[in-house]
Amino acid sequence: MDNFDAVVQALHQGEVIAYPTEGVFGVGCDPDNLSAIDKLLQLKQRPIEKGLILIAANYQQLLPYLDDSQLTDEQLQAVKASWPGPVTWVMPVNSNVSSHLTGQFNSIAVRVTDHPLVQKLCLSFGKPITSTSANLTGLEPCRTTEEVQVQLGDKLVAILEGKVGGRTQPTEIRDAKTSNVLRQG
Repeated sequence: MDNFDAVVQALHQGEVIAYPTEGVFGVGCDPDNLSAIDKLLQLKQRPIEKGLILIAANYQQLLPYLDDSQLTDEQLQAVKASWPGPVTWVMPVNSNVSSHLTGQFNSIAVRVTDHPLVQKLCLSFGKPITSTSANLTGLEPCRTTEEVQVQLGDKLVAILEGKVGGRTQPTEIRDAKTSNVLRQG
């Protein structure tokens, strides 16, 4: 018996969860719940200015957070051609999105995942979740449920049991307007 339903319920209740992604475990929460984001930032000891990534099951889930009218057809095609997959894109943000998500930037980092468990999680939750590596700032990102339990277990309500994908590096981050690589994958 896995704990999938308990994890989805924790998201609905504004809790921070951990879950396996393409390369490492991530921690995330409801991107529309500011107190959940505050909990996440406090747990990670992460400055709000850095912003957070949104991870989704499909492009439609990201639309409420984006202003893709600022991108050309070619720019959008390049983004969509890489998904689902381990590429995070920095895209123009919808003006009603909280700075809790964007940090100091006027853009937002988003990814359509190809990890089957995360796709299922986002579909069950009905929207994207925030994604940042499961680790305390300065420590190695966790790659197993056990490592998450050791580093963050006392701070999390739920850890989605599962395996990370085969990647050894965090996902690549690119700018949708320029295609520049902002972080090597």
